[in-house]
Amino acid sequence: MTLLAIDWAGVGVKTAQFILAITILVALHELGHYATAKWFKCRVEKFYLFFDPWFSIWKKKIGETVYGVGWIPLGGYVKISGMIDESMDKEQLKQPAKPYEFRSKPAWQRLIIMVAGVTMNILLALFLFIILTYKWGDDYLPPQNLKYGLYADSLAQKIGLQNGDNIIAIDNKPVKNILTVTPDIMTTRGIKTLQVKRNGNTINIPVPGSLISDLTHTKLTGFIDVQYPVIVDSVLKSDVHFIKGSLQKGDKIIGVNNQPVQFFQQFDSLKKPYANKVISINVLRGSDTLTVTAKLNDKSQIGFRQVYPDEMFGTVHQSYTFAESIPVGIHKCFSTLSKYITGLQQIVSGKVNPNESVGSVISIANAFSSIWDWQHFWTLTAIFSIVLAFMNILPIPALDGGHALFCIYEIITGRKPTDKFMEYAQMVGMILLLGLMAYALGLDVFRLFK
Repeated sequence: MTLLAIDWAGVGVKTAQFILAITILVALHELGHYATAKWFKCRVEKFYLFFDPWFSIWKKKIGETVYGVGWIPLGGYVKISGMIDESMDKEQLKQPAKPYEFRSKPAWQRLIIMVAGVTMNILLALFLFIILTYKWGDDYLPPQNLKYGLYADSLAQKIGLQNGDNIIAIDNKPVKNILTVTPDIMTTRGIKTLQVKRNGNTINIPVPGSLISDLTHTKLTGFIDVQYPVIVDSVLKSDVHFIKGSLQKGDKIIGVNNQPVQFFQQFDSLKKPYANKVISINVLRGSDTLTVTAKLNDKSQIGFRQVYPDEMFGTVHQSYTFAESIPVGIHKCFSTLSKYITGLQQIVSGKVNPNESVGSVISIANAFSSIWDWQHFWTLTAIFSIVLAFMNILPIPALDGGHALFCIYEIITGRKPTDKFMEYAQMVGMILLLGLMAYALGLDVFRLFK
């Protein structure tokens, strides 16, 4: 890949959305720590959005707190007096505990301060899922709407699916949206069978344990797609180079270089080898059959927009009142978390290769759209908010969950871990986290060059 081939405008839009989402998530998370620390009369020395090694983009001291913006958009922090955190301020800990310090507060207050950031992220995720449900509702393509069934790619054929099959259930749970079947399979725990409609009959297709790993390896490709004919919706005049004749709205493509085409997948496969070359396109226009000659671009594209399956077969739109959106949004939030946990379990159990599924901030930023789409932006922000909450509450030293675990231990046993123990635990946790971050970043960089 050359630098000129990169869509820099799209990269810029993705980066802007990533920074905005991280700003919202981090600011609210740290606000939770800040507000509860002030509530319990702890001194807050710093409130920083993003990390600030060596220098800050902006900072200002108001009262006893320095507010600032760092230059590394990977998180943020609130520095509370008397707390062993990533700053590793050992000198402060050598002095007798002051009444305003974190370490002098009761364990139950310290616990609330520690879980407040995660609580804010959970509340944000719930709020966003509810509002998204209320504003945009749900759009889905039911399996029964498909006229030609599914296209079975290599992975689907490997487990016994055929072209024209229609997946109607996963482990006997009816499929609501055929367009989400593949990710649903990825995130369904212990999936055993697919119920498939074939030639009017319902059959069971066993799902091998290797399918999850195969789908991860291919980035969810090579499995199934909706079969649909290629019908022209509009011609992109700036991108097309017709040599003889031209395509028109409503044309149905029935062949490429006189080889018959019934569905999009055949059309895509036949034209793929002809990048920057001339091909003939056999077209059905009304009751007439004609041939159009065109030169493809370097991506084997002709330069037209086709009618897509959701438009051709008709999606179902479900709207919700605000009251209805609350339980639906809550279910979506925790269903998203459940699917994420399932993904982690698949990595830990060895079903999924971490080298193919773990990613860093590059993967997160790349998940955003290259055009500004508010629905997509807020959906991803909601997903990342609940994921951030889960990751932060893990009982790992240096994370909120690690600090909370020590507070719970103290509440139960009445014994407080020593400052030296907390110091060592913080160091171990930071080493683990930095190592994982470096590993994930290395994988993303490798994928970029690959």
